Amino acid sequence: MTVFLMRPFVLLPSAHCRALCGQPRLRRLPGSGPAAAGSVPCPGFPEPREEAPFVCSATIAFLCLFLLRGGGGAAGPRAGLGASARGGCRCCVPQFPCPEGGPWAPAPSWAGRGRPQCGSCPGGSPGSATPATGVPQAAGTAQPPAMEATASLLDAAAVGDLVMLDPLSEEALLRTLQERFSREEIYTYIGEVVISVNPYKPLPIYTPEKVEEYHDCNFFAVKPHIYAIADDAYCSLRDRDQDQCILITGESGAGKTEASKLVMSYVAAVSSKGEEVDKVKEQLLQSNPVLEAFGNAKTIRNDNSSRFGKYMDVEFDFKGDPLGGVISNYLLEKSRIVHHVKGERNFHIFYQLLAGGSAQLLQKLKLRPDCSHYGYLNREKSVLPGMDDAANFRAMQDAMAIIGFTPAEVTALLEVTAVVLKLGNVELSSCFQASGMEASSIAEPQELQEISQLVGLDPSTLEQALCSRTVKVRDESVLTALSVSQGYYCRDALAKNIYSRLFDWLVDRINTSIRVKPGEQRKVMGVLDIYGFEIFQDNGFEQFIINYCNEKLQQIFILMTLKEEQEEYVREGIQWTPVEFFDNSIICDLIENSKVGILAMLDEECLRPGTVNEDTFITKLNQIFASHKHYESKETLNAKHVTDISLPLRCFRIHHYAGKVTYNVTGFIEKNNDLLFRDLSQAMWAAQHTLLRSLFPEGDPQRPSLKLPPTTGSQFKASVATLMKNLYTKNPNYIRCIKPNDTKTAMLFTPDLVLAQVRYLGLMENVRVRRAGYAFRQLYQPFLKRYKMLSSRTWPHWMGNDREGTEVLLAELQFPPEELAYGHTKIFIRSPQTLFDLEKRRQQRVAELATLIQATFRGWRCRKQYQQMRKSQILISAWFRGHAQRNRYKQMKRSVLLLQAYARGWKSRRLLRELKVQRRRHLAASTISAYWKGYQTRRMYRRYFRSNARMRLSNFIYRRMVSSDGISASPPPRGCAQGPGPPFVPPAQVQKYLIGLRNNLPPMAVLDRTWPPAPYKFLSDANQELKGIFYLWKCKKYREQLSPQQRAVLQAKLCASELFKDKKALYAHSLQQPFRGEYLGLTQNRKYQKLQAVAKDKLVMAEAVQKVNRANGKKVPRLLLLTTEHLVLADPKAAQPKLVLSLSDIRGASVSRFSDGLLALHLKETSAAGGKGDLLLVSPHLIELVTRLHQTLMDATAQALPLSIVDQYAGPRAWPTWAFPEGAWAGGGVATAQGVSGRAGWNRAAHWAG
Repeated sequence: MTVFLMRPFVLLPSAHCRALCGQPRLRRLPGSGPAAAGSVPCPGFPEPREEAPFVCSATIAFLCLFLLRGGGGAAGPRAGLGASARGGCRCCVPQFPCPEGGPWAPAPSWAGRGRPQCGSCPGGSPGSATPATGVPQAAGTAQPPAMEATASLLDAAAVGDLVMLDPLSEEALLRTLQERFSREEIYTYIGEVVISVNPYKPLPIYTPEKVEEYHDCNFFAVKPHIYAIADDAYCSLRDRDQDQCILITGESGAGKTEASKLVMSYVAAVSSKGEEVDKVKEQLLQSNPVLEAFGNAKTIRNDNSSRFGKYMDVEFDFKGDPLGGVISNYLLEKSRIVHHVKGERNFHIFYQLLAGGSAQLLQKLKLRPDCSHYGYLNREKSVLPGMDDAANFRAMQDAMAIIGFTPAEVTALLEVTAVVLKLGNVELSSCFQASGMEASSIAEPQELQEISQLVGLDPSTLEQALCSRTVKVRDESVLTALSVSQGYYCRDALAKNIYSRLFDWLVDRINTSIRVKPGEQRKVMGVLDIYGFEIFQDNGFEQFIINYCNEKLQQIFILMTLKEEQEEYVREGIQWTPVEFFDNSIICDLIENSKVGILAMLDEECLRPGTVNEDTFITKLNQIFASHKHYESKETLNAKHVTDISLPLRCFRIHHYAGKVTYNVTGFIEKNNDLLFRDLSQAMWAAQHTLLRSLFPEGDPQRPSLKLPPTTGSQFKASVATLMKNLYTKNPNYIRCIKPNDTKTAMLFTPDLVLAQVRYLGLMENVRVRRAGYAFRQLYQPFLKRYKMLSSRTWPHWMGNDREGTEVLLAELQFPPEELAYGHTKIFIRSPQTLFDLEKRRQQRVAELATLIQATFRGWRCRKQYQQMRKSQILISAWFRGHAQRNRYKQMKRSVLLLQAYARGWKSRRLLRELKVQRRRHLAASTISAYWKGYQTRRMYRRYFRSNARMRLSNFIYRRMVSSDGISASPPPRGCAQGPGPPFVPPAQVQKYLIGLRNNLPPMAVLDRTWPPAPYKFLSDANQELKGIFYLWKCKKYREQLSPQQRAVLQAKLCASELFKDKKALYAHSLQQPFRGEYLGLTQNRKYQKLQAVAKDKLVMAEAVQKVNRANGKKVPRLLLLTTEHLVLADPKAAQPKLVLSLSDIRGASVSRFSDGLLALHLKETSAAGGKGDLLLVSPHLIELVTRLHQTLMDATAQALPLSIVDQYAGPRAWPTWAFPEGAWAGGGVATAQGVSGRAGWNRAAHWAG
């Protein structure tokens, strides 16, 4: 609910403010002080800087709801209008439909208050003066309404619905349309009829935001728009299961085609989404470019004029999703093929093909990209500004692909189009037969030959059909030559028939793609885009047929409108007031009467034997309709002694509902017959072109038909009858299109031209029908909700039913009884003045309530502001005191910390000084003690050791050596013999031995185990000990000079020694073979490189092995890759892995003690490959393979590889002696490699390195 407040605040409704600046808000009136009369500019315009704070619109809405209790709810002049505030004037009156949103709203009078109003409201046009102040305002600013007490309450320029015009006159209606058109408001209502004035320029009113705005809206709650009627029709079809039809009428150039496309695009936009639904919608929309290319042309009045009538039935499912459709076409203007006046163009497809076709396509179609080369294009170049024929041609091709045309069908279609275009270049020359009769022949056979090549026809057959005619006389056929004029007639007739039938085929082909499958329940919305009423200087047969169709549409329009009005009156129990209107049934009967109608007389004249011409036809019409008040001719006027020089002899005049139209009967009979000689039909049937052949089924010589084809008039009459029958079954919706000027100038309004269209469209009669009896009707509930504030008995709450409340309200307001009528569900008001008076009273009451709301709101706002300020002051004081105390505490804490730091620093420095003193004392004492001990040691050394140190050392070594060999180091006493103890060895011998050993040390090679022998037996043990010490020292020196790779090889050899030495005979042969690890050349062979990527870890060993089959013992070659985590067996040919094992799945291995390369890998039963049994492999490098597998397992799992070296299998079944099956092995032990480390291991490594 939206409520407007008085100064200084005005709440702008959300819908309007979003449209201008996107922000609904309250703004202070500029200059709202004592001297202000001010106006509120729309939010999109500048305003003074002084403004009050913005106030939340939700708060105002709550207050209004609390005080008014629904009193501000919208209640438009139609049912359901009160459900939305979007129909209200967006700047002036709360919830009051203005020309922008409702069809009836008067401009409110604010009695000099200077109330704000937007520039789009009455009196708000740029440059007008403010009523309250008389100060002119600049263009682009908001202005108050220019209302006077004596003026009409309804400004014609502000009316969105012409039903509410007061007074109702042609001048007021025209002025309203012109004023709205000048503001680019091209749509206006007459009830539920939309009037559209062509602006001849794009307007920004068809955006996705507009689609969303009008989606599921109330028809009268939004600005007049074509989207509103499209949405109303779609919602009625979807929600109420009522088949709809939208009738779009108007003269050429009024915008009918664009209106139909807008309706279709809106329905496509608001319907559901989905792959299948989107495909159907796209096909329906893409049918327009195709039909426009083949059926539209530039005329003097319109650059894209539809030269055919189109009616499309769009079918929907129960959810409102489009399923498909059917298109019907009416009376293509095929005479345009062969002739069009200067300044116009032929059908668009010819220019699009020549401009947009590729060089290859034009060469295939035998065309030149030059319009001036073709006779049917008047041999002139015609370029339309703003229209790109090449781009349109590509768009048409894309549309055909979306609809479902195959490339072959598109090619065939363009070939037939090219044939029509080239027929205009076939020139005939005159010649004479032997009998002296004139004949004709082809002047230049080149064009004829190219046409024949395109359609697969013998050129002589086509030439004979164009230059002669077969006449059947009884049972004989006579070939008659044609003159040049007759030949050109045949050529043009053939071109017109080919194109007309091609267009019918095109429509049928589109229907094949978009037609709904039978049997599905569906709803239908029809869209009729048909020619408007035409009055030219020279009106022929086409104008006669077109105006007849418009007479029928006018008839259904009047009847359906009156029927709807009458049904509502009967439904509400109101007495029906007869409406005087012009009934055009007499004109329809004049044209279509089956016995004495003009069309019947024309058909009769066409079938009459003997000489037939237009003179006999006009004579017959003058005889039959001499007394008809809607028929005039020169003869009938002369009989009445009336002279009219504007009416020629060969013309007649009909008084249509839209005015008098004079028709020239020249060509009536020829165009009505529309004959095509049988020779031409048979020639087309003889063509090899499938599409062209199918267009002329009557040319089949096997099925000759002597029955004359129906005339053009009878066909069109039957089509119109079918169309009328279809329209009567649907709920009609009307769009009346008006052309504002003849020059196609943007935003130019020609009053005389528009007034003529207003008359022949019958808009005044339409308004009178809508205003018959009671001009306004409204449901009781929204009516009471809107106006209950005007009575003290109904405000603020009415406890009874809505009708009683309405009666009480109107009785208190004392309106004349004849102005009111109470229906079952609606209140009816006869004249607009009563409604305007009611609305004026409501405005005054709203102003009073707004003042009350404003006062209440001001008080509430002041109290809230005071309470907020008081709470803020208390909160600020509390925060300030807390802040001050926290700052004081922080200052005290910083001071205490500073004092503590100074005290701790002083104590630490004092302690440091004491510690430094103690350290210096300790260092001094230590230095003195060290010096003293050194002095004592040197003194003792000089005294006891230095003098005989050499002898002492020699004796020490000597005693150590001889004591280990059982030799006495002490000589026997002088003069005594050697006792029974250890013999005495002189030190000189020991010294000689050591010196000789120093000079004869063996080489540093670790494999050299030589050592000098001991010269004395008593030195043998010492000699062996020295030998061992020297060998260990050599090994240490050798190891220090090894590289990391050599160390790894020696470790592998050492591990192999631990596993196989003295256990397997093959080990001895492997000692001289270096362990390379990689025997496949993976880096050089690209085929094998992808195998390593399977395991995704580091490669340890790769070689070729043989896998033994457990079933038959056969061996299969395999590639074995051992990585740090996996063991892979692969096919060597395909280089594809056959088996990938994780090292954790291997529970052991078994080998024999012989020199074979057999290896049995025992797998865990829980592994993926364990279910198939163990693996038996034959490897040429068995020792290295088992060694590296053991090392890899140690690194990966920290567990040794259980290795069994056995002689035979003691399992439950026997295997071949060369096979190693899975299972236990008897005999032998299990050797578990524990790794090699320590001094002994390295000694052996040094030994193996040789």
